[in-house]
Amino acid sequence: MSVWRTKSIEQSIAEGDEPEYQLKKRLSALDLTVFGVGVVIGAGIFTVAGRAANTLAGPAILISFVIAAICCGLAALCYAEFASTIPVSGSAYTFSYATLGELVAWIIGWDLLLELMLGAAVVAQGWSAYLGVLFDRLGITIPESVAYGSSFDLPAFLLVAVLTVLVSIGIQESMRVNLALVALKVFIVLFVIFAGIGFIKTANYSPFIPEAVPTQGEGSTLEAPLIQTLFGLTPSAFGIGGILAGASLVFFAYIGFDVVATTAEEARNPAKDLPRGILGSLLICTVLYCAVAIVMTGMVRYDQLSPEASLAQVFEDVGKPGYATLIAAGAVAGLTTVVMTLLIGSSRVVFAMSRDWLLPASLGRTNARTGTPIKITVGIGLIVALTAALTPIGKLEYMINIGTLTAFFLVSLAIPVLRRRRPDFHRPFTVPFSPWLPWASAAICAYLMLTLPLETWIRFAIWMALGFALYFLYGYKRSRLAMGAQEDVRAAARSNPTP
Repeated sequence: MSVWRTKSIEQSIAEGDEPEYQLKKRLSALDLTVFGVGVVIGAGIFTVAGRAANTLAGPAILISFVIAAICCGLAALCYAEFASTIPVSGSAYTFSYATLGELVAWIIGWDLLLELMLGAAVVAQGWSAYLGVLFDRLGITIPESVAYGSSFDLPAFLLVAVLTVLVSIGIQESMRVNLALVALKVFIVLFVIFAGIGFIKTANYSPFIPEAVPTQGEGSTLEAPLIQTLFGLTPSAFGIGGILAGASLVFFAYIGFDVVATTAEEARNPAKDLPRGILGSLLICTVLYCAVAIVMTGMVRYDQLSPEASLAQVFEDVGKPGYATLIAAGAVAGLTTVVMTLLIGSSRVVFAMSRDWLLPASLGRTNARTGTPIKITVGIGLIVALTAALTPIGKLEYMINIGTLTAFFLVSLAIPVLRRRRPDFHRPFTVPFSPWLPWASAAICAYLMLTLPLETWIRFAIWMALGFALYFLYGYKRSRLAMGAQEDVRAAARSNPTP
């Protein structure tokens, strides 16, 4: 009955064949790559890049994107090894159950829910904001009482509701819609790159790395990065420190590639397709991000970029409002795919946890016709829709980063552990230079976590306290492993009765 009890890889795979918890294997490598691109290219590139360049790194935001990509790339290698070795729903939750134990698995699963559900709500609100901008350009006005920023954000609520229905119908049907919207989104990003090249002024790249300057200490201790609070560092912008701070911020733009691993059980050939989907989507997004960063900072000088500007605003600044309207339309389509993939990912994490009986088992039963866990999908959709419609999320965006980085950190540490415990197990894909690369991945993730504000850590601690309470009040005694252990004790008692 230890909280460190682990579930064997064989048991995890066997449970995926149980009829009442069986998902349909319909996804190809292309589906998985499109799935990854669909969730990664979203609010980050449309909004965060301009703010990071303006306030932190200048044209050197390109280097920030590369650093963030390296961090995610190392984590992606670890995810690819696990996903190909243990092709079961649940992503990092399932991986850690086989290596670090049930309690750590629960922590990661709880983290993933924070990342995916809150991420879907945040992006739904961003979608609502872009929809309002697009409608304004088209001469359509959404009533202020239900528009973005109101007490009830109706567009965000309706978006999540519609996507919840789509995801409930089936994974393949969702992917068809996702493919069309991702194609449009990638077209818009390529349009930004090629249309923007003609407006680049090389003088805007000088200086490429602006001289470091101390920032004004306007924020409270709660708003300062934890690493500054711990070590008494002086906050600064630009220079090397600004590039690293920019990497911490644009990390948000890469969040989502790990969601590909949550669909492992629905891949036709997980041993080959999952590594291709995870690494392929990250590579595509990295190339597009770096190209956008070069074009954006070349079109408008970094200190003249609006911190709140989207890519559309950059074209406004160079006198192309028509282009800005097209980009706003692309952003609406792009953010739609992000919300949908985050809903799929969060439902698969809860599905895996309920199949392990850490949450009520009845939640995870799949529908015979659609092959999806409808109860979970609808429940998560309702929570996300209400959160997006009623909650001024704002600063809670940092909560997405800390949940993701915690999962990356633990998955990276788990790779050497499983190598040592199960050297005999077949690994279709392996992380090179293990354990050094996994350890480097964990170290980078830990550093980026320290750059997050203290108030984010406090909120994260509260979320984790709720998770621990739920685990020890329910999951600890009711999980499959716990019930199996109790049955073993009863069987031993029957075979060896006390005189």
